Amino acid sequence: MKQNAVRIVLSILVFGISFFVATLTKLEIVENAILLAFLIHWLFFIPAYLLKTEKFFDLTGSLTYISIMVYVVYTKNNLQEQLGSIILASLVILWAVRLGSFLFLRIKKAGEDKRFREIKTSFARFFLLWTISGMWVSFCSMCALTAIASNDGVIVNNIFYIGLVTFIIGLSIEIIADSQKTKFRKDPKNKDKFINEGLWAKSRHPNYVGEITLWAGVAIMSFSSLEGSQYISLISPIFTYLLLVYVSGVPQLTASGQKKWGHLESYQDYIKNTPTLIF
Repeated sequence: MKQNAVRIVLSILVFGISFFVATLTKLEIVENAILLAFLIHWLFFIPAYLLKTEKFFDLTGSLTYISIMVYVVYTKNNLQEQLGSIILASLVILWAVRLGSFLFLRIKKAGEDKRFREIKTSFARFFLLWTISGMWVSFCSMCALTAIASNDGVIVNNIFYIGLVTFIIGLSIEIIADSQKTKFRKDPKNKDKFINEGLWAKSRHPNYVGEITLWAGVAIMSFSSLEGSQYISLISPIFTYLLLVYVSGVPQLTASGQKKWGHLESYQDYIKNTPTLIF
């Protein structure tokens, strides 16, 4: 009971921190967008917990990104003059649709995500996870939301184009890495083997390299539209890096990999000679 109470308190804290950061933008539209992000997650948590399923967890994240981007674009006035805002929102939506559908189809084929096996049976743990997902959406999208909601919208200049190129590079890396791993797993000859070819020969987590890079691109595209305390919204790529490398990505996959292939000398050589990301 004590642990459950702590998790509920942590959930409230996660929401509170996210909304506090939103208030620092001094834009009501952004505050409302962050509220919407958490409300969507909490709404979908209800059937997820009742059904004890994680199958639409990733889809909910994508739906949330799409919803808050559409909300901010729709709410913002004079969008006919804001080509940059439309481009930035469209890029985030494109990424969300691509990644969400990819993860949904992957878990549908696998039948379940083993990471959720115990978590989804606990109300407090599962609720905390859904709330953290709301924070993920909030922090990652914050700079884009703030730039679009600003007085001048997303400013198209040389910095914007640098960010656009960075985003395209990151998205391309992520798509290629996911495609290579999917193809590798489909080959019966590779059953119970680890992938160490293509981009995966250069990085143990090239898909994460792409993810971090594309959010850096979003931050760069947003940069020229920010001012004062709004610069805190540039936390997006930093938060993505910390989340993937120290919380929900690399640690879990490393532990899983050691469990499956840790006895293999070839795997230990791969771990030793291949960087986690790019160094």
